[in-house]
Amino acid sequence: MKTQKKRRHIFLKTVLALTMCLCLLTACHGKESLTPFVIPEEFDLSKHYEITFWAKNDTNKTQTAIYEQAISDFEALYPNITVNLRLYTDYGKIYNDVITNILTNTTPNVCITYPDHIATYLTGANVVVPLEDLFADKNYGLGGSQVRFDSPAKEEIIPQFLEECSFGGHYYALPYMRSTEACYINKTYVEALGYTLPQTLTWDFVWEVSEAAMAKDNEGNFLANGQKVMIPFIYKSTDNMMIQMLRQRQAGYSSDTGELFLFHDTTKELLLTIADHAETGAFSTFKISSYPANFLNAGQCIFAIDSTAGATWMGTNAPLCDISPDKLVAFETEVLPIPQFDPENPQMISQGPSVCIFNKADSQEVLASWLFTQYLLTNEVQISYSQTEGYVPVTSKAQQSPEYQDYLSRCGEDNLLHYDVKIKAANLLLDHTDHTFVTPVFNGSTSLRDASGQMIENTVKSVRRKETVDDAYIENLYADMTALYRLDQIGGSGNLSAAQKADLGKLPVMSVVLLSGLGTVWLLILLYVVFRRIALRHSDEK
Repeated sequence: MKTQKKRRHIFLKTVLALTMCLCLLTACHGKESLTPFVIPEEFDLSKHYEITFWAKNDTNKTQTAIYEQAISDFEALYPNITVNLRLYTDYGKIYNDVITNILTNTTPNVCITYPDHIATYLTGANVVVPLEDLFADKNYGLGGSQVRFDSPAKEEIIPQFLEECSFGGHYYALPYMRSTEACYINKTYVEALGYTLPQTLTWDFVWEVSEAAMAKDNEGNFLANGQKVMIPFIYKSTDNMMIQMLRQRQAGYSSDTGELFLFHDTTKELLLTIADHAETGAFSTFKISSYPANFLNAGQCIFAIDSTAGATWMGTNAPLCDISPDKLVAFETEVLPIPQFDPENPQMISQGPSVCIFNKADSQEVLASWLFTQYLLTNEVQISYSQTEGYVPVTSKAQQSPEYQDYLSRCGEDNLLHYDVKIKAANLLLDHTDHTFVTPVFNGSTSLRDASGQMIENTVKSVRRKETVDDAYIENLYADMTALYRLDQIGGSGNLSAAQKADLGKLPVMSVVLLSGLGTVWLLILLYVVFRRIALRHSDEK
C-alpha cells in the first residue's frame, strides 16, 4: 500500500511540474490580449519612444535614402521619438513576419503593407489600429493643430486611394504611394510589322501583333528582331492579369463579404485563349520566362506589362536596366494603359503600398507611430519618393504642388530624374485615376488573388509540356486551385458553399507548437484534478 501511494504521489508531482513548465512556455511565447486604442489627450513629449518601421525596398538605393532622410527629419521635429528602419525585399516576407510576430505581440509599430494582408492581421483582436478617430482628432489628426509639420488634411488625400484603405467598417491604413499597370511597348517593332498603335490598346490587337511577330526566316531567326529569341507578350503579374480581364468583361471575381465567383465560363474562356497563344510561343509570364523588362530591352519582347512602379527598368535608356550594354537594342518605347476589351470603358487596377499602425499596450507609443505615419504623407516625402519610380503621390497637395508639376513638365530632359518612360508611366495613372478599381478585401482575399494568377501560370506551363488544355483540364484546374489555396474555407465559388469562413492560412510552426502546448496543458490539468480527487477519496476511506 505504501508503494502504491508513493507511486501515485510521484505521478501527481510529475503532472504538476509538467503543467507548470508548459504554462511557463505558453506565457513566454504567447501573446497578451490588447485593449482597443484610445487617443491620449496630449502627447507626452517628456518621455522617449522607440518605434520600428518595416518597409519594402528592392535594389533602389535612392528609395532607401529617402526613408532614411524622412526618419532623420522627423526625429529632428520629435527628438523624443526614435524610428528604427527595417527593410525587406518582398511584401510577402513582411506579411509572413507580421503574422508570426502577432503571436508574441512583437509586431512592428508601423508597416508598409497591402489591405489584403491587413485583413488577415485583423484575425487577432485589436492588433491593427482603426484610424478614423485619429484622422479627425483636432490636435493630432490629419492637419491637426499640435502636429509639428505640414500634415495634409483628410480631404487632400485622393479619395479613390483613401477608400482602398477602408474595409470591415474602418480605415485600417493610409495610402503611401500609388501605381497601376502599364504596357511598355517596342513601338519600333510594332510599326515594322505593319501596325499602328491605337490610342487605346485592345486584347485583340495585342494578340494579333504578338502572333505576327512569331514569323521566322529560313534559318530560324525571328523576322521581327533577327534573333533566335522572341516572346512578343510577357505579363509580370498574372493575378492582376486575370483580375483585370474579369473586371473588363464584367464577370464575377468576389463579393465584398467574401463570396467567391472566380470559377465560371468567362474564366475558362480567358484561360483557353491564353493557352492558344502560349502554344505558339507568343505569350509567357514572369514566373516562367523572367522579367519582362530584360526581354523588352534586348529586343526580344514587344508588349511588356508591369507596374508603373517598374518604369525605370523599361526602355533602351532605362537607368536601372538589368542587362549588359552589348545586349541592348535601340527602339522607341511607348507607354499605354493595359489592353482593354471595351476601349470606351477602360478598367485598370489601382495598387501600391499603404501604411498601417499596430496596437501596443502604451497608447503614447501608438500616438508616436501615428505621427510618423502622417509624416510619410508630407510633400517632401511624397514627391521625392514618387520621383524614384512611376508612382504618384497620394495627396492632391503634393500632386498640385509647383515642385511636382515642374518635375512632370521636364519629361525626357535627361535619362535619370526626368527619364521619359518613368514620367509617362506616372502621367498614365494621373490621367486614368477615375478608371481604376480595387478588389474586395476580406480575410482570405490574398489566397483568392494568388489562385487567380496561378491558374494562368499552370495553364501556360501545361501547354509548354504538351498537355491538352480543354474543358476537362480547366475543371480539374479549378479543383486543384480550390484545394491548394483552401478556397472552400473562404466562401462561395461556383460549386462551393456561399457561407464565408475564416481562412487563417497555413499556421506558422510556432503557432502549431503553442496550440499543441495549450492542449497538453489542459489535458494535464484535467489528469491532475482527476487523480487528486482519487487521492482524496482514498484518504477519506482510511
